Amino acid sequence: MYSSIIERALHAAIAAHEGQNRKGEGASPYVTHPMHVALMLARFGLDDDVIAAGLLHDVVEDCAAWTTERVHAEFGAHVAGIVAQLTEDKSRSWEERKQAAIAKVPHMSPEAASVKACDKLHNLHSLVNQLRAAEDPELVWAKFKGGRERTLAMSRDLVEALSQRVDARIAKALRAALRSLFEISEERAPRSTQRQSAG
Repeated sequence: MYSSIIERALHAAIAAHEGQNRKGEGASPYVTHPMHVALMLARFGLDDDVIAAGLLHDVVEDCAAWTTERVHAEFGAHVAGIVAQLTEDKSRSWEERKQAAIAKVPHMSPEAASVKACDKLHNLHSLVNQLRAAEDPELVWAKFKGGRERTLAMSRDLVEALSQRVDARIAKALRAALRSLFEISEERAPRSTQRQSAG
């Protein structure tokens, strides 16, 4: 069914992320990511405000023209509150930001945890697809500030934290996507890394 708040959030996300591209995905427009997050939220049965927050979850973090106050003014307190819980402090290091995101999960609202889970779910699937398609998987990992090992470890810890806070269907999908990532990363790891794992 038609939703005016989702329509407005969709237009806002497209405008906010104009000119931004996804990391390592052949320069695909960044806005495809929040669109996927919103689709996942809709498929899992979340309401219109949560879907709108999924579309807007990166605007404050990544778009200079957007603040939490602007989200509040244009989309209301509920949507703004969800987006605020998901916004990372880009002035901190990668390690600090990812550790803080994991530590924040137990204190998130169920709606924010659901958006975060679908955000992670899309990122996991995207990374699996990139690793499968890459001629050299190390070039994929090189685009991640944490590299292969830290990215895998942080993903594992975040999925475990989120799985305690979300609907069982979302938790199951998250864990399945994480397993796929570990499997493909092991299958396509450099020989030296495989020897270390075996040892």
